[in-house]
Amino acid sequence: MTQTRMLETVVGLFICLGVAAIFILTLRVSNMGNLTGGSSYQVTALFQDIGGLKVGAPVTMAGVQIGRVSNIGFDQSRFEAKVTISIKSRYDQIPKDSNASIFTQGLLGEQYVSLTPGGSEKVLKNGDKIAFTQSALVLEKVIGQFLVNKASSGGK
Repeated sequence: MTQTRMLETVVGLFICLGVAAIFILTLRVSNMGNLTGGSSYQVTALFQDIGGLKVGAPVTMAGVQIGRVSNIGFDQSRFEAKVTISIKSRYDQIPKDSNASIFTQGLLGEQYVSLTPGGSEKVLKNGDKIAFTQSALVLEKVIGQFLVNKASSGGK
């Protein structure tokens, strides 16, 4: 009887550890869990089209991840997407006139925000707005424009 109870306890612990490991792995793969935490500051950027950008998408500068997209909303006065970016505090020297662009990793990968530094001596602070943005390149729109241009030129 004691050996059976001990075996059941060990199996139960093993199953609990397995479920916890799968949960942590799922959070890591989906970019939803930032278990390292740390302090950050938030800036916003307005885009005409964000394509498939999602909350939790990486924010990079020179190919290095410096933060994540923390919120996506809609600015009803300008009719544009309002993207809130959370940047790690150790990256506190980003010029205020930097440019934010939305790119796609690979041909069909996830979208991310890339910051290109400007030349200003003033730096981004919590609550600032990035003035210069470049919207996502949506493949369907590019193909549609190509087909319209091809049709209007007589298919030549």
